[in-house]
Amino acid sequence: MGKLLSNPKLLVIAIAAVAVLLVSVAGGALGASFGLGFLGGPIPFISVPAEQVASIGGYPLLNSTIMFWVGGLALLFVAWRAGRKPKDVPSGWQNLMEMIYEFFSNTVDGVAGGTPKAGRRFLLLITTIFLVVMIINWVGILPGVGSIGKIESIEQWVQHHAESIEEEVHADHPDYSDEQVEALALVHLLEEHGTEPFVAFDGAIVPLGRGEQARVPLNKIISFISDDLHHIEEAVEHGDDLSHLEALENIHQDIEAGVVKSSFIYNEGESNAKTYDFTGQTAGLLIPYLRGASTDINTTLAIALVAMVTVQLWGFKALGFKGYSGKFLVNPITKGPIATFIGLLEGFGEITRTISFAFRLFGNMFAGEILLIAMAFLLPLIGIIPFMGLELFVGVIQAYIFAMLTLVFGVMAVASHGDHDSHAEDH
Repeated sequence: MGKLLSNPKLLVIAIAAVAVLLVSVAGGALGASFGLGFLGGPIPFISVPAEQVASIGGYPLLNSTIMFWVGGLALLFVAWRAGRKPKDVPSGWQNLMEMIYEFFSNTVDGVAGGTPKAGRRFLLLITTIFLVVMIINWVGILPGVGSIGKIESIEQWVQHHAESIEEEVHADHPDYSDEQVEALALVHLLEEHGTEPFVAFDGAIVPLGRGEQARVPLNKIISFISDDLHHIEEAVEHGDDLSHLEALENIHQDIEAGVVKSSFIYNEGESNAKTYDFTGQTAGLLIPYLRGASTDINTTLAIALVAMVTVQLWGFKALGFKGYSGKFLVNPITKGPIATFIGLLEGFGEITRTISFAFRLFGNMFAGEILLIAMAFLLPLIGIIPFMGLELFVGVIQAYIFAMLTLVFGVMAVASHGDHDSHAEDH
């Protein structure tokens, strides 16, 4: 303490750190419980499937796809810098890439049997998987990823959510017309999601201070009462003309406008109740333009399929079609039913490995994304700083695990039955 007081610079740094901490606590979700929360914002829309942000010639461009391209371009840039002017004594990017190459070269040789020839077939894929997975993990935590995007309007939200309800209504009432199905599905949607919360946008941004408590319920955007919904249901059941039904027309107008129509009370009836008035502001959800590629199960599954298909090709090339397929298709007459059952389990194991590959990487990175969002919500200024370093570390570890498991499965695939038997006897 004495050293701190005697050093003005350290004292200023300590005071600034404490001040930032206090402001962060008061301005975040914790401070909102005491009527503060001036730095808070609503939690971004979280979806397991990746969201479409554009359409290019009929191709649906997903936010995770953009980040995969960004990671690929970053990797190409590093490779270009490393190999642009190679030197006998490497430095900079060349030194980094040679270190990675040498590490994996020694690793595959050691795992594959200790000879360079034995491990050379695995080196290209193993190194590529490590670099690709690591870079897409890292670029997924860049500033702006998950927090900058477009507004999904109320009209778009209703269209997306009404589709599944329309299918159910049509299945229950196959004699209904399309107009009747749409009207009844809309009634069910409003009944089930009438209090669904949405963000009020001031133009195209969400001003600071609007935390989760400032989300606008759907019934303050679309004006309706239970009698209106009941009236629409009766009109549908009786087969009445819906084109001039006033209640339905008003609901469609509110959906198309997509703006907040009245104020609302948060925690109504409680001591900390607060009134919010965003009348006339656009309501909707934030759909991020950018999302970490590893948080999309399609990306991790694609990498897993590449890895496991290549493993099978290694097995067929090393042992031949009959030798490799003999691991899975065992003749019960010559080898016995137990060996046949074990062979089938081996084949099933190849499928489960692909699934576990995909979900292991997806689960870890998606959980990391949720953690960063939660900490930014609780402590807006400093909450994510320590966890950014953790995510960088996790990104490398997950890439290494993915690459090493691929290597182990590859070595197992090229090993004959005799190799397995002798290995078991040694142990």
